[in-house]
Amino acid sequence: MTVTPKRELGQHFLADPNILGVIGRLADLQPDDVVLEVGAGLGVLTTYLADRVSRVHAVELDRSLEATLRTALGDRANVELVLGDALRLPLHELDPPPGKLVANLPYQIATPLVAESLDGLPTVRAWTVMVQREVADRFFAEPGTRAYGSVSVLIRLTAERTGFHPVARTVFRPPPNVDSALVAFRRTRDWGPEFAPLKRVVQAAFAHRRKTLANSLALSGIDAGDAIAALGLDPSVRAEALEPERFLDLAEALG
Repeated sequence: MTVTPKRELGQHFLADPNILGVIGRLADLQPDDVVLEVGAGLGVLTTYLADRVSRVHAVELDRSLEATLRTALGDRANVELVLGDALRLPLHELDPPPGKLVANLPYQIATPLVAESLDGLPTVRAWTVMVQREVADRFFAEPGTRAYGSVSVLIRLTAERTGFHPVARTVFRPPPNVDSALVAFRRTRDWGPEFAPLKRVVQAAFAHRRKTLANSLALSGIDAGDAIAALGLDPSVRAEALEPERFLDLAEALG
């Protein structure tokens, strides 16, 4: 059965099996791994994972793909197919809990899903995700660059990059109008209740990039003047100039 990709869902299905080996290498797949895949699509990556790991939780929003997915999976009993919106599903309740997130992420949800997984999926120790090249560049961007933003800070405070691989548009059907890349990273910090206020501060700091850090925070209802002074920061500093650890200091200073 021919499946027509839905443009409104940003569907670009994997069509070149050669990229699977690269994904597997970057993900360092092990027989006892429990993997979360978001955006199962036609099941090309799902079946590859299922044949190499202990368990796959495969999430797919498009319910019209269920029959195609189940046909592709065949008699593989180690795959749990979860139909629904990954940003709304209680993924933290998956059993057994996933230790790795390996996915060709739908473009619209790549950044929020990864950001939410940093503390929302505490059992995930490693990520290998296919995303737009622009998004991939943001994940580990350096301060002072245009790509540096809130997601850069949150990821760099949580993980270290272990792999990067540019991906040609031809591996997808239909080919997207943008370049893509595989990014692999592993957890270096576990979060507790301090993550929520940190995330609020970081996102507010970058919400108005042209303004100073203090003004950008103030526009989100955060009075940070005293905290900025206490940290010895220039009152005119902008968020893009701060190293990730300074945001952690700032969030702590704000209490």
